Order: sequence, then C-alpha cells, then structure tokens
Amino acid sequence: MKISNKTINKVKVLLLLVAFTFPSYGCSKSKSTTPVVPPVVVEKDPAQYGIPFNEVPDRRDVSIYQVNIRSFSAEGNLKGVQVRLDSIKALGVNVVYLMPIYPVGVIKTVNSPYCVKDYTAVNTEFGTLSDLRNLIDAAHSRKMTVILDWVPNHTSFDNAWTSNKSWYLQDAQGNILSPPGTGWNDVAQLNFSNSKMRLAMIKAMKYWVYAANVDGFRCDYADGPPVDFWKQAIDSLRGISTHKLLLLAEGKRSANYSVGFDYNFGFEFFEKLKSIYGNNQSVMQLIDLQNETDYVGATEGQRIIRYITNHDVNSSDGTPLALFGGKDGSMAAFVVAAYMKSVPMIYNGQEVGTPYKLTFPFTSTKIDWTLNPEVTAEYKKVLAFRNGSEAIRRGTLASYSTVDVCAFTKESGNEKVLVLSNLRDKAVTYTLPAALSKSSWMDAFTGTTTTLTDEIKVEPYQYIVLKK
Repeated sequence: MKISNKTINKVKVLLLLVAFTFPSYGCSKSKSTTPVVPPVVVEKDPAQYGIPFNEVPDRRDVSIYQVNIRSFSAEGNLKGVQVRLDSIKALGVNVVYLMPIYPVGVIKTVNSPYCVKDYTAVNTEFGTLSDLRNLIDAAHSRKMTVILDWVPNHTSFDNAWTSNKSWYLQDAQGNILSPPGTGWNDVAQLNFSNSKMRLAMIKAMKYWVYAANVDGFRCDYADGPPVDFWKQAIDSLRGISTHKLLLLAEGKRSANYSVGFDYNFGFEFFEKLKSIYGNNQSVMQLIDLQNETDYVGATEGQRIIRYITNHDVNSSDGTPLALFGGKDGSMAAFVVAAYMKSVPMIYNGQEVGTPYKLTFPFTSTKIDWTLNPEVTAEYKKVLAFRNGSEAIRRGTLASYSTVDVCAFTKESGNEKVLVLSNLRDKAVTYTLPAALSKSSWMDAFTGTTTTLTDEIKVEPYQYIVLKK
C-alpha cells in the first residue's frame, strides 16, 4: 500500500505522543519504490520488564553456549530453543548466547541475520517479544544468563535509519556504501562520526535490557566501530545500576579491554589450532599466544573467548570433527580451550558431534540431537570439572608444553591442576619437568591416585587431568 507524505506526518505525530511504548517505527519496505519512513528517536527508555537477574556469574566463571536459532530446532524459532533449556543447562554452561533475533532486510539480501532491518523488534520468523521474554524468564529460572548478538557496524539497506543518510558512509554521489573491503554487500556501513546515530544505537541496546531483561551482548565485528564509540556505549550500559551485564567483543583489539568489554574473541587460538592439527605446527605457539597476544591490555578477570567452532568457521572451514581429528582429537582441543586461561564457547550441535556443517545463511540444516550421546557425556564431564575447580577458572597458569603436548598447571590457593593434552594422532612420551616429576596426584575424573615418574606416555589425542 502506498502511503502519502501527509499520512506519514500524521502517524509520526501520533507516535511521538506514545513514544514511551514504541521505541522505534518504520514502514515495512519491499523491493518496490515505497519510501522508508524516518525513524522516531525515543527519548525515554521503556519500563523494566521482569526482575533483573541477580545471578549473572563472575566473568571468570562463564561457559557460553551459542544458539543458531534457525538450525537449533525443527521449528527454528525461540520456542524451539526454550524447550531444550534443560539440556543446555545439563551440559554445564551458564550463559546462553542467541544469534541475532531481529528482522532481516530484504534489499540486496542473502537472508543473513546480521543484516538488521529493525534494532528494536523480534523477527517474526523466530516469534514475538513475548516469546523472547518467556525464553529469558525460563533461562533465569534455571540460573542461566542470556545475552543477545548485537550488530553495531552496519544495518540492512531497508532499515528505517537509512532515511537519515548522514548516519551512513556515503560515496561522492551520496550513495550509501557497504563496509569497505569486506565483501558484505548486503549491508550498509554506519557513520560513527554522527553523534545522533551513536545515541540511537546505544538507546537501542538499552531497550533490550529494559524490554526483555537481557543480561548483555555479544557485539559482532567489534573492531569495526571506533574505540571511543565503545567507551561511550559501555559507560552508558554499565550505568544501568539494576543490571550486571556481560559484554563480549567479537574482536581482538587490545583497547576492547580498556573500554570495558569483559571478553575478546579467540580468533588466533582457532587458527593456531588448525595449523597444529592440519600442518603439524608446534603446540608451543598456543602458550606463546597466551602470553604475548590474547591478554595485552587485559586486567584481572577479563578473559579471551576460545572455541573449536562457531557459526562462521563451522560454515566456512568445517566441523570440529573434520578439522581436529574426529571425536577424540576435537575433545583434546576443547579441553585446552576450556582449561587454559580462557572462557570456553560451545556452538550448538558441537556437543553431539554433529558431522555436517550448519551452513550459511542457516536456513535448511537442522541439528540431530540423537547423535553421539557418548560425546555429550564427555562434554558434560569436562565442563563439570571446570565448574568445580577454582584453579581452572581463576588460577595462575604455568606452561610446560612441548611441540606435541599442550601441558600446563593452574593453581589457586591450595588447589593445583595439571593438564596434559596430546594434540597428535600418535602416542607421545612426555618428559615431565623437575617441578612436576616424582609427585603424587589424583585423576580429576576418576579419583584414582597416581605418582608421576620422569616420563608419561600419552596416547593419540589423549588428555590427562590431574589434581591435588
């Protein structure tokens, strides 16, 4: 239906009178010539829905579970996630991270959920605001935190914000551009020199804290927007005194720590794992990464997120089974990701050893939850020990790695844990350093006591976790 400019102006006046109820407004736009309605910038935050969750974990004690809503269930919606919350909880994670829930643009589209048409709405493909609230309420009742995927760098080309062209990067002819040098031609690059756009972005983030009681954000392509924007945004978010928020930067810039993010993203850890498994490179580079790269600029408690798969690399590079030596090899890699000084992230389906890719744009492939129960049991075992060990979650790291075996201790108070993970598809004889040889330990999983000598044989892709 064609809407006249006179009618649009009347609607805008009416919306301003009830702006506290509707945080933004835009006319649905198809590929026709129907104009985009300018956004209404709301000055007042919505009323707080529900009771702010007071059991958000310490950022050092987090384990994250990433949900690709389209692939997660046969229904491919928020209700399909909610019905499996008990299974997610049983795995041993305490943070549920939902991939973008927002309406997707239709101009230049590839149907990516990272092409956001409206920052303050729920995609009808996934359900309603009530469905999101119900999911978050159900997670909170199980003592799990929920964070949303936020896409700050760009919008769809039919987002209502595009009526304010100064909010976007433009060429000399005034055409709105895609993010330069990325190949992301379905999205429009925002202009972070525009102060009004920044304020609208921050207000939209705060909207979800109030309207749905979310507990934080995973911020997509966080190294795209400038550092000073993140300082402004995070200061504003931290100013919501009723909420403790977890903020994850999908980025690696050290300044992300200084502006207040809790976490950076372990891109290089994943790439180095691939080189170890695929190109027989030295395991020592993981410790070098730990000491020299991932924690530059971090203060106590800030962490790197480490993973052996996520929605991007699962689609582009392959599954953990394909990249990291099948079930045994990928578990040896996950132990390192979960136990070294880091926060582990599991991508849905990883815990059942899904042998096929969940491919972009995430529309057709579903997870078979009946696969490989023995893999699920092993993930539960590994995460249960992490959850019960302060040394693993918060302890001081000391490295004893070799070219084949990732070896380290974690120590906190009277607790000390020794981790050996053979990242090779061959048996390796590991020579213990003097600090560890001829010492008594207990197997972290079985309780069996053992006394180490000068050497220990580690079977192909075997991991050993000892404590005392």
